[in-house]
Amino acid sequence: MAENGLQLRSRNPSTHPKPSRGGWNAAIFIIFVEVAERFAFYGLAGNLIMYLTNELHQPTAMAAKNVNLWMGVSSLFPLVGAVLADSYLGRFKTIIFSSSIYFMGMVLLCLSVSVVPLHYREAIFFVSLYILAVGEGGHKPCVQTFAADQFDEDSEEERKAKSSFFNWWYLAIVIAGTVASLVVIYIQDNVSWVIGYGVLAGVIAAGIILFLLGIKSYRKQGPLGSPFTAVAQVFAAAARKWRVKETHDWDVYYGDERSETHMEAQPKQKTLARTKQFRFLDKAMIIDNLDASSTTRNPWRLCSINQVEEVKLVLRLIPIWLSCLMFNVVQSQLHTYYTKQGSKMDRSMGPHFQLPPASLKVFVGITILITVPIYDRIFVPMARKLFGHPAGITVLQRIGVGLFLSILNVVAAALVEAKRVSVAKQHDLMDNPKAIIPIRVWWLLPQYLICGLSDTFAVVGLQELFYDQMPEGLRSLGAAAYISILGVGSFLSSAIISLVQAISSKSGEEWLGDNLNRAHLDYFYWVLAGLSALNLCVYVWTAKGFVYKKVEAQKPTGAKKAGTRAGEV
Repeated sequence: MAENGLQLRSRNPSTHPKPSRGGWNAAIFIIFVEVAERFAFYGLAGNLIMYLTNELHQPTAMAAKNVNLWMGVSSLFPLVGAVLADSYLGRFKTIIFSSSIYFMGMVLLCLSVSVVPLHYREAIFFVSLYILAVGEGGHKPCVQTFAADQFDEDSEEERKAKSSFFNWWYLAIVIAGTVASLVVIYIQDNVSWVIGYGVLAGVIAAGIILFLLGIKSYRKQGPLGSPFTAVAQVFAAAARKWRVKETHDWDVYYGDERSETHMEAQPKQKTLARTKQFRFLDKAMIIDNLDASSTTRNPWRLCSINQVEEVKLVLRLIPIWLSCLMFNVVQSQLHTYYTKQGSKMDRSMGPHFQLPPASLKVFVGITILITVPIYDRIFVPMARKLFGHPAGITVLQRIGVGLFLSILNVVAAALVEAKRVSVAKQHDLMDNPKAIIPIRVWWLLPQYLICGLSDTFAVVGLQELFYDQMPEGLRSLGAAAYISILGVGSFLSSAIISLVQAISSKSGEEWLGDNLNRAHLDYFYWVLAGLSALNLCVYVWTAKGFVYKKVEAQKPTGAKKAGTRAGEV
């Protein structure tokens, strides 16, 4: 559109040559800080409900809601952290600041269970929890994205390396969570809460130091400006031209391709293919008579094709985001009622050792540790030959398998809980809430194993989807959007608990009371199974209409393109 005097300075990071650093040599240091943070998170969250009920003496339902609330807030703060990283600080600085805040919160947590007077202990404990949530807000949306940025998408070799990156990234996180579930939770239950939380603080400090050791090898990217401005411009431009008809008489604006800022370097730039969804937004890129007569472009009246298509990418992910919330409602039971189930069962391993109930989560980690390499090294090559897809199956198919497995997960939990209650009846222990029911805790293994298997499919799939299908300048926000599924799922879990309690109390006997033997926990699990089945149907319908990101062409910056009329794809 040079003849109209219209140019656009590209915000797309791919238009700038990348330094010859990064790769696995840089990514490994970033993995260290993520492993440290996940180790601390699982060491804290895995046994939090036991601290709230046993040390702070909260009722079980209230403790479960508090755990869900904290995990929910921790998963929503990343939306704020992503905006700060993309708009003002950049990912590297955000990781440094947020990790420091996280370390301070962990130190305060140690103080709250040791030197703080008893009458202030609960208040300081919760203050420290939410300081940790703030630290997570900056850490979680940036670390994985920053690590993935170390792989150059224009290099065939590095593209192959990144295709396996998400599997191995998640594997490292699982190893951290598994070790925390075995070691830290045992220390908390059998030695001291102070020492247990002190170990977590020490690991965070070590992770920050290791992250800083790799500072010279990182491929850094500065802030790109507010991600919401470009989105708002597309909606504003489309609204201002709502009367303009899409005909072959109008040109469309290829501003992203025609920037002449870096013509000497001639970097390759990705041009998104035009799509037929959300056609009302296409009016934002139509050059009408007023645009053509202007010597400068008004970004709130005229947007480029890439800018419009990037907004469509974001809109297409919203239905997927909504249809994955129930998955995390089910997974949130892992940190609450699954642990309470195990605490009422026979956990003895020999005459002198009791398995901490929260340590059962280690079997989720073991399942993932086994299945991720099998998926990456065996299933993907076989499926690639069978279906012809580079990743074996599509990322949406992978997520769908995980959603289906989550239904089986909660069904298994319901059946085992019914068995536990029947044994309690046989031994006349129904009205003894503190009694250990003579049924082995290993009955819970199926639900923990299925939980790990569903994570292998759904969680890794969601991470990849919200990285790959987001615009490059919004990938921190994409990571935050994925994480927010966990947060909103936790909030929904608390809401469902409250709703179930309210409805059941009106019917005569309240579910989910402190006496787990009469809490009808198995009925609650069946409710979750039914809701998850309905949700899976919605997901399948949504996924069938999903359009993946398509790159139309790659041309050197400044290359000329034939004019295309509005309405042509």
